[in-house]
Formats: sequence, structure tokens, C-alpha cells
Amino acid sequence: MSIVMTYVGLDYHKDSIRVCILDESGQELFNRNCPNDVEAVAEKIAEFGRPSAVAIEACCGAADFAYELQQRCDWNIKLSHPGYVRRLKQSPDKSDKSDGYLLADLVRVDYLPEVWLAPLATRQLRRLVRFRQQLKRERTEVKQQIQGLLADERALEAPANPWTKAWLAWLDKTTQLGEEARWVLQRQLARLERVEKEINAVDERLAEVTKEDPVYQKLLEQPGVGPVTAATLRAEIGSFDRFQSGKQLARYCGVTPCNASSGKRQSDAGLIRASNPELRTILVETAHRLARYDERWKQFKAKLVKRNKPGSVAAAAVANRWVRGLYYQMASGKQESKAA
Repeated sequence: MSIVMTYVGLDYHKDSIRVCILDESGQELFNRNCPNDVEAVAEKIAEFGRPSAVAIEACCGAADFAYELQQRCDWNIKLSHPGYVRRLKQSPDKSDKSDGYLLADLVRVDYLPEVWLAPLATRQLRRLVRFRQQLKRERTEVKQQIQGLLADERALEAPANPWTKAWLAWLDKTTQLGEEARWVLQRQLARLERVEKEINAVDERLAEVTKEDPVYQKLLEQPGVGPVTAATLRAEIGSFDRFQSGKQLARYCGVTPCNASSGKRQSDAGLIRASNPELRTILVETAHRLARYDERWKQFKAKLVKRNKPGSVAAAAVANRWVRGLYYQMASGKQESKAA
């Protein structure tokens, strides 16, 4: 077996994996397609010796493949950010051969833009949390369709606020709907009921799988954090220890402003866009709760509003400060080192 130091780039596809292997000087040793099978890919890579590092671009299925390869071979597997890798290409042309080579070359020169390879338990929890988010969006969509139907039928004289018991009782008895509109409404209400049951089932499942998770339980101890918020933070952030500072965590969560300064002009361009939108949403919702019920954050938001900051900007600032503080409470050893 060769003892040449090698660097591997894997371009993941549903049916095949493009395997590119480079030596320390960047010379291409191998660049071919292999079956999408961990054993087959591992055997091919091992023919050229133990790799110094293996890079695979993050996409659907790539994380599970990378995790299995890491567990089988105990190699240094790195998951790359597809957006940043694409920007590093020196040509607009795209092919599996060039993509595999680029990944191998970036990991060879230690310039690969990495993303965190989450453990299996975290990825499974993410699937539950994201399924709940899908159901929540579906519930919102059904409610909007029902409201649109009522507006189209000019059934606007409701005696109570929407979705209260009194409003639903009125909806069941009102004569302002046509025959077909009533038929559609009944199906939409039945659909809404099914979605609500699915959300409740997911909530029960989340409670079951997180009941012995110490990180989840510690998150629940934070003011303004309920079961859904705690589960979302646990799933999307995963390990707080993987961040170097509270500022880095806040940037990952998308609640820090993007610097847009140039020359003598000093400004920002709003919140950074490269983040998980659901995670940012849940943090801003938490910030609104804190600013409503927690005296410290209420005063902080009031101070910003007094300086003519919009309410949305003030809420984002609360979320930014809060998640930075959360980092030092959740990351092991960080609070002690800060106090020292």
C-alpha cells in the first residue's frame, strides 16, 4: 500500500460518487465515478493509502454518507459549504470531474469552507423539528385559504375574532356562504383538524426523544424558552461547544447585522442572510416574549425604541444580545473562563 499523503474530494450524487484523489503536490492520482456505496468508495480511496483529509459537499444525503464513512474508516471527513465552494470556482463550467478536483484541492491547501457534520442523533432530531415546521406552514396556509374563501363570499360580519370558539360557532351556522363554498369550507376545516393532530403527535414525539437530553433540559430553564423553542435550538445549533464565541453563534443564527462599510462610509445592510430562517424566526419570537415579560429586556428594547429604532430592529437586537449570553451559559467551560 502506498504511503503517499493523499487528499480526497467526493462529489455526491444519488446513484454515484465522483472520487478525486490528489497527492501532496496537487497531482491527480484518480478521478472516476464509484457506486454510491460506502464500502466501494472506502476501498477505492484505501488503494492510494490513508487520506490526510476527505471533503464532501453538503447536499441531500451527503451528511449521512460522510458520517457512515467516518464511522467505518475513522478518517478526517470534512463537510463543505456548497455556496462558498461554488464562488471559489475559477470557471463557470461545471462537471463532476472539476467539482471533485476542486473539493480535493481546497482540502489539500486547507482552504475548504466547512460546515459542521452533525452527529446522527442531532440529524434525526432536526428531521422531527423540520417536519413540525412544515406542518406549521401548512396550518398557516389552510387558515389563509379559509380567510380568503370568506372574503370572496363576503362573509365578513363575524361576531368575534378569527379562530376563537365563538368565531368557529358562527362559521358553522352562517348563511352567508354559497352551497359549494360551504362544501369547500368543510373540507378545509377537516384538513386543518388533521394538521393540528399531526402537530400534536410531533410535539409528543419531541417530548419523548428529548426527555433525557441534558442540553434540551438546560435550555428549558431559560426565561422565555418553551418546549418548541428548546427543541429547535437543540436541533439546529446542536453543540454550543463548536462555536468559538457568542458572536459567532449569533452570526450562525442570523441575528447580527451585516457590515456594509466601504472607505469612509460606515453602515450595515440589515441582518445577515446566510442563516437558517426558521432558527432566526424562533429567536426573534423569543426576543418579543422577553421584551414583553422580562424587565431587563423590556428596558433594553425601550431604550432602542427611544432612539427611533423600529420595533423589528429592537427585537433583533434583543435576540442578538440574548443568544450571545446563552452561549456562555450553554458552552461547557466558557462561563468559568470568562469569569476568570
